[in-house]
Amino acid sequence: MRTIGFSVYPAHARLEENLAYIDKANRYGFKRVFTCLLSVEGDKEKIIDEFKKTIAHANQYGMKVIADINPSVFQYLEVDYNDLRIFKDMGLYGIRLDNGFTGYEESVMSYNDLGLKIELNMSAGTKYIDNIFSYQPNADNLLGCHNFYPHRYSGLGYRHFMNCNEQFKSFRIRTAAFVSSSSASFGPWPVNEGLCTLEEHRGLPIQAQAKHLFSTDLIDDVIIANAFASDEELEAVGRVDPYQLTLKIRPAEGISDLERDIIFNKPHFNRGDISEYMIRSSKSRVKDGSGFKPHNTRDIRRGDITIDNMLYKNYTGELQIALKDMKNSGSTNVVGRIAEEELFLIDCIKPWQRFAFTE
Repeated sequence: MRTIGFSVYPAHARLEENLAYIDKANRYGFKRVFTCLLSVEGDKEKIIDEFKKTIAHANQYGMKVIADINPSVFQYLEVDYNDLRIFKDMGLYGIRLDNGFTGYEESVMSYNDLGLKIELNMSAGTKYIDNIFSYQPNADNLLGCHNFYPHRYSGLGYRHFMNCNEQFKSFRIRTAAFVSSSSASFGPWPVNEGLCTLEEHRGLPIQAQAKHLFSTDLIDDVIIANAFASDEELEAVGRVDPYQLTLKIRPAEGISDLERDIIFNKPHFNRGDISEYMIRSSKSRVKDGSGFKPHNTRDIRRGDITIDNMLYKNYTGELQIALKDMKNSGSTNVVGRIAEEELFLIDCIKPWQRFAFTE
């Protein structure tokens, strides 16, 4: 199942704050936790104790906690990659390798007898994953997760992001990526200009970010990278359907009950014989068009939701989402509009893909 996650940073917040945040996230259905051992300095015993308490609290809710590490953390904690018990004793579900080894070590770690998952960095775009598989790893113990980028303009471009996803999905590996809270004030590093995987997400509402990642059909887990997200943001991410893109819209004034019923209650999917001008959901067509009188037949703009009226014989009742500006012959009613912050999501709707609307 696809899941949502959040992040806690024991080295950057009081234990009580992190525990309360875990409680809150649980109420909104969050199941994954990201934490970081990379930026931790100080008393080793105290650090491990703080992490254990935080992880144990998340584990009570059945959450899966994965900690970010790299080879220097192995040295700092005096851990050998052949023996990962210290991480299991912390209560971790897995460890994320921010910087990889040679490929052989990752394969060895994937055979640990502790049930510990080994999560790989997905963002480099190299043949890293191919190299690991050349050493015949235990694929069932491997996961993939992208980086996040606190420096403005340093996040991934969409094409590179999708190429990386396809690399990992070709090996049937579970994937994850990060979204950024606008109300959160910190992450693991001093720089905090948003904390997202995709650069185009920086500054967008968090719900739109999450919808976008899930709509790629190549990301299984969406994780809020910075802390602490607001209650409103946690609730918004918790409401996202990870399997069906649901677009926020503003219905036009004066639409009929019949049109409203088509928009919000009928199932929608994009036809397979796709148009460059509009997304077509044609299952709502009717033979008796008497209930679809012409109104609001202005010219159509990209992002408008339209329903063909009684003048468009054989098409009456068909719903469309405009992908381009178009002339209106008077046979199409403009019945709503995609919320501006989610307008870019209509380009993600693929042939035969299901979608829905919320007001």
